[in-house]
Amino acid sequence: MKCRHCEHPVDQIFADLGSAPPSNAYLAHENDALNEAEFPLRVLVCEHCWLVQTEDFASADTFFADEYAYFSSYSSSWLEHSKDYVDKMAERFELNHESLVVEIAANDGYLLQFVSARNIPCFGVEPTAGTASAARDKGVEIVEEFFGENLANDLAKAGRQADLMTANNVLAHVPDINDFVKGFSILLKKTGVATFEFPHVCELIDKNQFDTIYHEHFSYLSITTVNKIFQANGLQIFDVEKLPTHGGSLRVYAQRISDSSKPVADSVARLLKDEHELGVDTAQYYASFNHQAQRIKSSFVDFLSSAKADQKKVVGYGAAAKGNTLLNYSGVGKEEIDYVVDRNPEKQGKLLPGSHIPIVSESLLEINRPDFIVIFPWNLVNEISKQLEYTQKWGAKLVTFVPEKRIYG
Repeated sequence: MKCRHCEHPVDQIFADLGSAPPSNAYLAHENDALNEAEFPLRVLVCEHCWLVQTEDFASADTFFADEYAYFSSYSSSWLEHSKDYVDKMAERFELNHESLVVEIAANDGYLLQFVSARNIPCFGVEPTAGTASAARDKGVEIVEEFFGENLANDLAKAGRQADLMTANNVLAHVPDINDFVKGFSILLKKTGVATFEFPHVCELIDKNQFDTIYHEHFSYLSITTVNKIFQANGLQIFDVEKLPTHGGSLRVYAQRISDSSKPVADSVARLLKDEHELGVDTAQYYASFNHQAQRIKSSFVDFLSSAKADQKKVVGYGAAAKGNTLLNYSGVGKEEIDYVVDRNPEKQGKLLPGSHIPIVSESLLEINRPDFIVIFPWNLVNEISKQLEYTQKWGAKLVTFVPEKRIYG
């Protein structure tokens, strides 16, 4: 395989998690399992540009079909994060009714609704039909296409260049990362700003977050690699912030290379130096990660075996992609976990991909009163713990397994 960015040969394995279906390909019926497609889930490291990337086995259309079921608005903490982002960007870059904000991967309008509320003109680009429809229901204009250089040129020719472009948790999701980033350098106004948020690969490695690896995540990113990709495609990073979201993320600020209106902050050189000292640009840094994934898998399987031997009822909470990675890598199914609760009605009544565990509404917890509730979206454990406080009245305990097993209550 050749690197998605620099096209050098890539063969160093970062993680090999066996085979699994796409993590967001939920099944409507048990019969659908007969035609369920699985693909190897293997991640490699380019020793030239240090891009960590999944090995290619299927096209992006396979992973982002019309029934794509991730809706951002079901997380209250993510909504708060998004509103805070809009408030900060509006103030920092003096956005007003004469500005234009464009969000790439606008999902269900979770963020642009706050832009509209400030009377700032905006539109989103979102290729999946279900989330695009939900965004339009919020009054958000959506261009329902995949973003890249061609679409950026079309929009720019139509006079729709942006003062601010935002791309939250999508840079890792694009198969052609050069084409995607090049689109930003085209669609930005001459002094426009683009911000990108994405999970930091250094946090993934440090905290053993192997369950954030799934087919829809084509790339796992450091500032070292993102800096190379941006420079090759007409963007310059001028600021970077560390965020607690998704287990540890970066927010990168970029402008056109031809734009010198915003000076480069010390934060950029500082983080590049920190990553170099960690060894991000060495093969050794990535060598032991697969072993850590195996350790967590063993802990998860041992816990479920022990619970079953003790006749304890175990269920899950959050039909999240990261949970599907953990379940499928561990070979766990409905024999070990009765069901998974999710607040999203689009998922309720369906089955998890691979494991075929039923997805149900939260009301079933009160009826069945399980002994253990495994929280799959561990990055939201504080939010979910408050939501599930009532389960303590029958002694239920919450459990997470990343970065290590932890039992709450």
